Amino acid sequence: MTKQWITFDLDGTLMQNPFGKWVFPEIAQTVSGKLGRPYDTVAELVAEHERRMRQGRYVEAYDWDEMLEGLCARLGIEKPCDIESLVQKHCVHPKVHLLESGIAEALEEMKKLGFSLAVVTNGFYKYQAPVMEALGLLPLFEAVITPERVGTGKPDPAVFRTLPGEVFAHVGDRLDHDVQLANKCNVVSVLIERSLDGQGIDLEPERRATDQRVLQWCLDKWGKESGETHSTDVLPDLFTPRVVVFSVRELLSLLREWKGG
Repeated sequence: MTKQWITFDLDGTLMQNPFGKWVFPEIAQTVSGKLGRPYDTVAELVAEHERRMRQGRYVEAYDWDEMLEGLCARLGIEKPCDIESLVQKHCVHPKVHLLESGIAEALEEMKKLGFSLAVVTNGFYKYQAPVMEALGLLPLFEAVITPERVGTGKPDPAVFRTLPGEVFAHVGDRLDHDVQLANKCNVVSVLIERSLDGQGIDLEPERRATDQRVLQWCLDKWGKESGETHSTDVLPDLFTPRVVVFSVRELLSLLREWKGG
C-alpha cells in the first residue's frame, strides 16, 4: 500500500524551541563578553540568515554554528560557544514546551487513520532532535527531514523527495515556508494559527481560507514574513492556505471527516 504522509513543521506549529529567548541571548552575552563591549550578535546572525535565504541557500541559512564561527572570525575572536550544546542545555520546561495539550495523542490518532507522519523543518537535526526528545515528539514521527539531511529546505519542493509514497498534507505556521511549499507540490496546505481562535471566525476550517478577515490577516502576515510592503491587496494563490485550523486537535477532527468518520 502506498504511504500517505502528513508532514509537520515544528517551531510555531507543534513546539516552542529555546532559540529566541534562551540560546540567542546567551550567545550575544558571550560574544559581548569576549569583545569587552556590547555587540548585537543576534542582529548580525539574523541578517546573514536572511541574506542566505534570499539567495536560496536553504541549508547554509540554518547552519547557526557556521554563521557564528564566521562572525567571530570577522570580529577577531574565537567562537565562544557551541550552539548544539546550548540547545541541549536549555531543553528544559518551561523553556521548551508543546504549543497545546493533547498533541501526542492527536498525532497517534492520525496514525490510526492510516497516515504516516513526518517532520519537515528548516532547523538542523542537531538543533531540533534534543527539543523533540525532551517533549516526547521524536518517537511519534517516522521521518525527520532537515536541510542538511536532504540538501535543501522549505519552500523548495525537493525537501519531499526522500519520502516514499505521496504527501497528503503539510501543516505549518508560515505562509512563505509551509503554505508555499504545499501549494507548489499540489498537496493540502494547512495553516495552523492559534491566535485566530476566539476571533469570531465561526467557519469550518476549509471555509476559513476564503473568509475576508482571514485573507486580510494572511496578507498582513505575508508582509511581515517577507519584510516587504507589497503593492497588492490580494494574497497570491501560492501563499493562500487551503485549510486554516486553530489546533492540532481540530486538524484531527477534519482528517476524520475526510476519512469518512
